Amino acid sequence: MLILTELLTIAIERNASDIHLISGYYPAFRINNELHAYETGGLLSGQQTQNLVFSILSDEQRENLQANKEIDFGYEYGNHRFRINVYYVKNALAAAFRLIPPTIRTIDELGLPSAFHKFANVKQGLILLTGPTGEGKSTTLASIINEINLNQSRHIITIEDPIEYVYPAGKSYFSQRELHQDTFSWTIALRSVLREDPDVVLVGEMRDYDTIQAVLTIAETGHLVFSTLHTNSTPEAINRIIDVFPAHQQNQVRSQLASVLYAVVSQRLLPNTENTGRVPAVEVLFNIPSVASIIREGKTFMLDNVLETEERQDMILFEKYLTQLYEQGKISKQTALTYALRMNEIKKLLT
Repeated sequence: MLILTELLTIAIERNASDIHLISGYYPAFRINNELHAYETGGLLSGQQTQNLVFSILSDEQRENLQANKEIDFGYEYGNHRFRINVYYVKNALAAAFRLIPPTIRTIDELGLPSAFHKFANVKQGLILLTGPTGEGKSTTLASIINEINLNQSRHIITIEDPIEYVYPAGKSYFSQRELHQDTFSWTIALRSVLREDPDVVLVGEMRDYDTIQAVLTIAETGHLVFSTLHTNSTPEAINRIIDVFPAHQQNQVRSQLASVLYAVVSQRLLPNTENTGRVPAVEVLFNIPSVASIIREGKTFMLDNVLETEERQDMILFEKYLTQLYEQGKISKQTALTYALRMNEIKKLLT
């Protein structure tokens, strides 16, 4: 009989990023962004999936699941941690497990640009990481925050759903808060965070009007704030924040964002040339005076030009970074073309 610990052990041994349990299918592992069926486990029935999931749920979590039809939580297995989402499909339980590595890799070990070290030395402002789900945003944020932890004595508060990385002992103090376990809502946690004497605040995701408004306020009061958004490019992230607000507030928000923003990073993970792993590709927009002016004036269509022409300010256009990865032999030309956001630009750069 299939037991959950068997699947968790295999995921760790094979360095899978995710496990999928869906009734009517074999259990599956995502390895290097490809799903691999675990046929040894047999096809999952609805009852089997429920048994596997319920084996790690508390009574309270079962009640929450039945009331809300889905639940997010963290689960520790040995010295590894999983972020788990349980949900319903055709009235049967399903689950997705994300494996969180036990050690936090450094900025250099992740192969990220040296400009990312700047983020660990900023004293205040908003630093945003954007990109689709599963593209390494949490891992990148953890590497930056752990660099702060190891080198500076600061109070770092994280508000997550659920907690992902657990930080090692360093110079900093951590208050890691998990939604539903340590606080009832994002709004309540963000409202009280300023009374908890933070130096650095990590907000797992800017997901709605209330969260975005609170994040801007925390950054405006002189704190360093990290958060994430689901957008494809750095200009899109600016537009997304502003568009959340009613029209009559947007001028004020543009001015506020232009004042507090430090940088926006867009990140994707691309298959390497050997198809044995993934390589981070990034776009980086720093809030230099010309960028702040563009944001205030609502002319975000001009940000692409700034990204292209301000490399000396550590700006990185996504297509130029793709071209560098291709020239270094880390990705194929086809991969660069497939993942580019600005097709005309990548074609010019690769010819």
